[in-house]
Amino acid sequence: MITAFLLRSLDRRISVAVALLLAVAILVPVLNLTTGASHPLHIPTYIMALFGKYLTYALLALALDLVWGFCGILSLGHGAFFALGGYAMGMYLMRQIGSRGVYGDPVLPDFMVFLNWKELPWFWYGFDQFWFAALMVLAVPGLLAFVFGWFAFRSRVNGVYLSIITQAMTYALLLAFFRNDMGFGGNNGMTDFKDILGFNIQADGTRASLFAATAIFLALSLVIASAIVRSKFGKVLVGVRDAESRTRFLGYRVEHFKLFTFVVSAMMAGIAGALYVPQVGIINPGEFAPANSIEVVIWTAVGGRGTLIGPIIGAILVNGGKTIFTGLFPEFWLFALGGLFVAVTLFLPKGVVGTVAHYFARRKSAVAAAPPAAREDGVEPKIQAAE
Repeated sequence: MITAFLLRSLDRRISVAVALLLAVAILVPVLNLTTGASHPLHIPTYIMALFGKYLTYALLALALDLVWGFCGILSLGHGAFFALGGYAMGMYLMRQIGSRGVYGDPVLPDFMVFLNWKELPWFWYGFDQFWFAALMVLAVPGLLAFVFGWFAFRSRVNGVYLSIITQAMTYALLLAFFRNDMGFGGNNGMTDFKDILGFNIQADGTRASLFAATAIFLALSLVIASAIVRSKFGKVLVGVRDAESRTRFLGYRVEHFKLFTFVVSAMMAGIAGALYVPQVGIINPGEFAPANSIEVVIWTAVGGRGTLIGPIIGAILVNGGKTIFTGLFPEFWLFALGGLFVAVTLFLPKGVVGTVAHYFARRKSAVAAAPPAAREDGVEPKIQAAE
């Protein structure tokens, strides 16, 4: 039943995107591991790791699009779910260091020894097991989203007020995780990871596997998100987005639809954070910064809100541009990012993918509406300018 539910979501665009992601998951690691540095098709490990980071950002943007593009919830706090997933994975990776740390303590991470902690805090128990850490990657962001959404949606907080309190949530977590007595590394966070599942985290094979896992999880999340929005449940979500009061008057419990979607989106963001940490090699409170969550909104808007594929493309394009631009003009990047958002809002309100899709839809409608003689002669009617 679940398989049939997912397969029904695979329209042509989603199928092509999933196929490309799976092809990338295979091809990039193969070219990295089986070709020498002098081979023209060789992909260096640092390039593979960089694009792996972009794919985690793409998964985060997809998570935001699920709630913003289809449910109308503009969350400015999705960076918090991303960071919590990253911290859950970071705690597992820290437990794997053992006695190989700077201070040689087999149980306590180095930062706890430095801060004179005498024993491991209770909330670190279980993180020496990967299955437990993986469970927490989903459970912690999901539980936070559930509690937050339960109160916010039942109170019918909407619009800019909801956006503000989501940003306040992530800022509060930023301040909390900066504290050394919280037990999460304080300002420095967690780093110096050694192993994951018993494999050297710096080895080329491990980094190739992490890249492949990221691409596969992104493809799976795209299928799940598409299945949700193309189902009857998804139709109600669009109704909530476009006319919440009318949807409520029709008898739907709007807060339940919002809550479910918000929790699923938070879990997807947590997975993105968990895949981000071992590839980047560090997690610190800076990931909770409200500016990070605002950037995710920009990626989604650039690619195309409400398209699923658009946010993936937007995240890759914007972060690729950021890598190039900050290398050339690092002091001007924030101005360029703000200008990009303004330009997209004014000239491409549907984003890159949304604008292209709208153009071809209008073109197809115009051709279908043309007289039969004109179509037989191969003469395409002119498309009227958009109002």
